[in-house]
This record gives sequence, structure tokens and C-alpha cells, in this order.
Amino acid sequence: MLDKRSLLLAGMLCAASLSLGACSGQDDSKIGRGAPEVGYVAVKVEPVPVTTSLGGRTVAFETSEVRPQVNGLIRRRLFTEGGFVRAGQPLYQIDASLYQAGVDQAAANLASARASAQAAEERVRRLEPLAKMQAVAEQDYTDALAEARMARAAIAQNSAALETARINLRFATITAPISGRIGRSLATPGALVSASQATPLAVIQQTDPMYVDMQQSSAELTTLRQALESGGVTAGSTTVRLRLEDGSAYGFAGTVQFSDITVNEATGTVTLRARFPNPKGILLPGMFVTALFDQAVNPSAILLPQAAVQRDFDGSAFVYLVGKDNKAARRKIVADRTVGANWVVTDGLKPGERVITQGLGNLRQGAAIRPVPANSVQRVGIPKGDVAQAKGK
Repeated sequence: MLDKRSLLLAGMLCAASLSLGACSGQDDSKIGRGAPEVGYVAVKVEPVPVTTSLGGRTVAFETSEVRPQVNGLIRRRLFTEGGFVRAGQPLYQIDASLYQAGVDQAAANLASARASAQAAEERVRRLEPLAKMQAVAEQDYTDALAEARMARAAIAQNSAALETARINLRFATITAPISGRIGRSLATPGALVSASQATPLAVIQQTDPMYVDMQQSSAELTTLRQALESGGVTAGSTTVRLRLEDGSAYGFAGTVQFSDITVNEATGTVTLRARFPNPKGILLPGMFVTALFDQAVNPSAILLPQAAVQRDFDGSAFVYLVGKDNKAARRKIVADRTVGANWVVTDGLKPGERVITQGLGNLRQGAAIRPVPANSVQRVGIPKGDVAQAKGK
């Protein structure tokens, strides 16, 4: 009987001691854990480009509509549709029979005029000594001189007519006005064409280099100009990068050429034009692209890692700072755009302040923290209370 009571008392004492040990272990654990460790970055001011993204369309560097300059039937097409043609290369051959006949007629008229002029000049030479001796009437000599002058004028007139006929004969062969790629032919052999027709025979486009016309809001452009004048930003680079329709980056950089001087009344935008090399022919006229360029540079911007910036329910941005006595301090900021993996902060922070970027999981306003520079080695181990329990076992 005594043995059973002794055993029961010993069990109660053991349970009490275990309970006290557990409580003691929990207190040690709380004391061991202490304030959470957080990583921070120091705020610093640095120049940040103001990158502008604008939609645009590609435009051929040069465009020429191939048109006939004389009337006639097309006999042959002398190019391959979609191929590359050089300036002066024959493209179409118009029936030149009438124009060849015109050249022959003009040449004959010129020969006749030269013969007449030769006779008139000979008559003047014969009458000149006789007129000096007054062997012929003065009027006859004057008439001979006039006829000689008219004959020389007839030579010039017929020479011009011959040149015109030769030009028309040359126009019977339609050549490429510029070098570039030619599209489909809009006229076939046997078609009757005229110099006054509205429809071109084909279109040639030079696509290397290539233009990109971008549209920017006049309000944005005005804001940028005012910022440049006030010194808030400085002028950026004229280098432009392109993103193609499939989202890929174009391999060559371009240069801004000019900004239009008028605002489109229908869209309220201003056209900016950039020039791009296109040696591989990737850019085709009429493609939609996105142009990216640094239109200005903000000399006093602040960059923060995106992980440091959080958003409230209303969309406003805020961060946690290392405050007084190493306590977390919540502050609203203005961060409207990103550059790479960073937010650009334009208001709410000062140089030298420490922004928490790591350990934000359960951070609250006024919570005690142990700040360390971001990305430093974190101390990992068992809390002191747990270590004491492990040693007791």
C-alpha cells in the first residue's frame, strides 16, 4: 500500500517538474529570438533616364510610283515582281514605232533646215561684195541677211524638235527612278497606258535605311519641354530602340531625326521620326512597332528594388524605413514607373535614409528590428531556449 502511494507522489512531482521545465524553456526561447533581423539599403540620389515608349509605324526611306510619260501599248515587262531594282533599270517597254518615226521625221526636218541655211549663207557671201560696190540694191542684200538668220533659227527649232522626239522615244522604255524593292505590277503587256493616268504601273520603295514615325501626345511633349526649361530634367539621348510586333527586340538602334512642328487636330499628337538601318530587310513598310528612347534624364532620382515597395488598397506606394531606436517606420512615397528591376521614387525619401528591402513578411509600424545591410549573411541557428532544452536532454 505504501509502495503505491510513493509511486503516485513521485509521478506528481515529476509532472510538476516537467511543466516548470517547459515554461522555463518557452521563456528562454522568447528571450533568445529577440527582434527580427531585416536587410536595408541606403537611399542615394543618381541620374535616371526618363524612358519614353511610343507606338509607331515603319515608313520607307524613299517611295516612287512608276508612271508612263508617253502614251502607248505595253509590249514587255522587264522586271521580277518583289525583286530589287536599281535606278535607271528598264522596267516596261512601250511600243516605240510612232516615237521612232517622230525621231526620223525630226531628223529629216533638221537636215532640210541646215541645207536651207547653207544656201542662205552662200547667197549672203555672194551679195556682200556687190552691195559694197553698189552693184545690187541695198534691199536685196538686207533680205539675204534676214533669210540667213531665219535659216539659222530654223536649224535651232528643228534641233529642239529632234531632241523632243528622241526624249519621247527614250520614254517608251520606262526605267526605275530610284533603287529599291519593287512591288507587283499593276499593268500587264498589252495594256494601253497614258501619261495622264492616275494609277501607277508599280511602286518602288527603298527600305534600307527605314523611317519609323512615332506619335506622342502634345501634352506630354509640353510637360517635357517645361521640365527641360526649369532644369528638373536634362536632355536625353537621341538613340532609339525598337520592339517588334511579336515582342522581340530589333537588333539595330536608330536615331531621332526630327519632331513635327504641327499638332494633329484629330488625335492631339505630334509626329516624331527616327531613322533605322535595315540591312537584313526585317522592317517592312507599314509595320507596327514600339519605340523606346531616353527622352530626358532625371538627375536627382532615387532607385529602390521592387521588393521594397508595397501598395495600399488605394494603390498608393509605401516603404518601411529603419527608424529611431531601430524600429520600423512606415512611410508613403511616390513611385510611378520602373527602370529594370527598380522603382523610380520621385518623392517621400531623402538621401541617407535606410529602406528595408528584406524581412518584410510580418513587419509592422513601430516593431523592433535588427537592421543589417541588404544581402549580408544572415545568422541562422537554434534559439537559445531550444538549445538549453536540447542540452538538458
